[in-house]
Amino acid sequence: MLEKIRLVKQRFDEISDLIIQPDVISDQDRYIKLTREYKDLEEIVEKGNEYIAVVQNIEEAKEIIADGSDPEMTEMAKMELDEGQSKIPLLEDELRFMLIPKDPQDAKNVIVEIRAGTGGDEASIFAGDLFRMYQKFAAEKGWKVEVEDLNEGTAGGFKEIIFSLSGDNVYGTMKFESGVHRVQRVPQTETQGRVHTSAATVMVLPEAEEFDIDLKMSDIRIDYFCASGPGGQSVNTTYSAVRLTHVPTGIVAQCQDQKSQHKNKEKALKVLRSRLYEQELQKKLDEDAAQRKTLVSSGDRSAKIRTYNYPQGRVTEHRIGLTIYDLSSVINGDLTKIIEELKLAENAEKIKATGDSI
Repeated sequence: MLEKIRLVKQRFDEISDLIIQPDVISDQDRYIKLTREYKDLEEIVEKGNEYIAVVQNIEEAKEIIADGSDPEMTEMAKMELDEGQSKIPLLEDELRFMLIPKDPQDAKNVIVEIRAGTGGDEASIFAGDLFRMYQKFAAEKGWKVEVEDLNEGTAGGFKEIIFSLSGDNVYGTMKFESGVHRVQRVPQTETQGRVHTSAATVMVLPEAEEFDIDLKMSDIRIDYFCASGPGGQSVNTTYSAVRLTHVPTGIVAQCQDQKSQHKNKEKALKVLRSRLYEQELQKKLDEDAAQRKTLVSSGDRSAKIRTYNYPQGRVTEHRIGLTIYDLSSVINGDLTKIIEELKLAENAEKIKATGDSI
């Protein structure tokens, strides 16, 4: 462990020197990547220093005990030794988790797409519930929420809603939400009190920065059309809505949320860039999945990941067999326990896969 800490400290010092060099600062792509790595390594170095201090205290305590010339000092050293030896396993576990290679996408902001699935109007209402759940979770985390585009349901909620989340380590947290979410409850439209099952699909895309994707405007077909739905006098009268089609891949992104054609184009471009980036990321995930079983972020959008059962007041996370009987808290944005358990399970998988290398 000490050798691993030494290597991390060596890299940390190297980056500390690099990020103040003018040629690095002028290269935004490299500078951003290095500052992110600096922040990650800083946490490991601090924990490593704590570990080294405990190891040194143990060695000093052993020397005092071996000398034995001062009974009072020997007694204190024995206490110090016991305390240090009890700390070491905990610190080693923490460092082992911190030394797991981080997904470089984790620090990115995200684009979240929620689409109503099977269940008609009830599925749209559920998609709206999921959006509000993520809004409340984002507020708790201090993240910014911005709606990119939406298509409202006929009885409430959304047939589709696309929004961005920006803040600290957003993708590293939200990537666990990709997949099919099911709800079991009595719909508002049900007159005989029968429980129905509806579903909505959630997609979480790491938001691509301009240097992540070489997007040529010559490859994009731009269509302008009248916005539909609520929005005042400009709806259906001005060509403010924008649809972008990436001709080489056929990937489409559109936005009609803003009254300004320019703002709609900017938002649609952000979504298009992230969808293209996610496509490239998917290829890598498929390669990883071929090498080892991955718990999350497998990209299988048809996978049922979670069920929200209203009659029983429970939420079941199918990937790790976790059931929580506190549905009202979860649907009101308290996702911390579920996500932390998923992170622990994924980290355990990674440690198992890497074996003694960590």
